[in-house]
Amino acid sequence: MGQLRDKTAIITGASSGIGRAAARLFAAEGAALVLVARRAAELEKLAAEIHDAGGRAVAVAGDVGDEATAQRAVAAAQEVFGGLDIAFNNAGTLGELGASTAIPVEGWRRTLETNLTSAFLGARHQLPAMLVRGGGSLIFTSTFVGHTVGFPGTAAYAASKAGLIGLVQALATEFGPRGVRVNALLPGGTDTPMGAQMSDTPEAMARVAALHALKRIARPEELAQAALFLASAASSFMTGAAMLVDGGISINRG
Repeated sequence: MGQLRDKTAIITGASSGIGRAAARLFAAEGAALVLVARRAAELEKLAAEIHDAGGRAVAVAGDVGDEATAQRAVAAAQEVFGGLDIAFNNAGTLGELGASTAIPVEGWRRTLETNLTSAFLGARHQLPAMLVRGGGSLIFTSTFVGHTVGFPGTAAYAASKAGLIGLVQALATEFGPRGVRVNALLPGGTDTPMGAQMSDTPEAMARVAALHALKRIARPEELAQAALFLASAASSFMTGAAMLVDGGISINRG
C-alpha cells in the first residue's frame, strides 16, 4: 500500500468504468485526486466515497474536449493539493461507428476530438505542472483496436486511439529528459458501460470473450492495477510504451 503517497493525480473519465476503478485504487494507494468527467453528480458521489474511506479528492465537472476543463483540472491540482505528479487521460468514446464510406465527416471529427484532441489539450496543461515538480507520469488510455487488430465499422475510433500512441511517443522523447514518463495503456474487452455498447447482449458478450486468449473480458479493477503500475515508481524505466493489457486478444487465433 501507499505506492502513490504524497502524489497528486488527475483522472479523466472518472465517473465510471476504468476511470472510476482507477480513482478508487489510486486513492487507496495514497494519491490526492482531481476527478474529471461530464457528470457532476457521479463525480461528487465518487469524491464523497473516497473521502469516507480516508482519501482526498475533488471533482471538476466538464467536457474534456473543452480546453478550459483541462485548465481547471490542473488549477485544482495546484491550488488544492499543491501540484501535479500524475495524469491518467482515460476519457474516451466509441464515437461514430459504421461503414467508413458512410459515417458523416462531423461524426469522424467529434470522435477524434474526444479521443485524441482532448488528450493533447490535457497534456499541454498537465506537462508544465509536472515540470514544476521535477517530473511525473502521463498515461493515456488507447486500445488494441487499430494497433494490433482491425474491426470493421470502427475507423474513427481506431484512428483516434492509434493516434494516441503516436502522441505518446512524441511526448516521451520531448519530455523524457526533463523527468516526465509518458505511456499508453491498451485494454482488451472490459466490463464497462462503453464496452457494453458493442456487446449489448449475453451472446455478443460471449463472442467478445471468446476472442481473448483468456476467454473472458476484464474487470475495470484489473485495468486500474495496470494504470497504477504506469503511475508508480514500479515503472520508473518505462516510457513511450504501448502497454497491452488485453487478455491475449492481440495474439489469439483459437
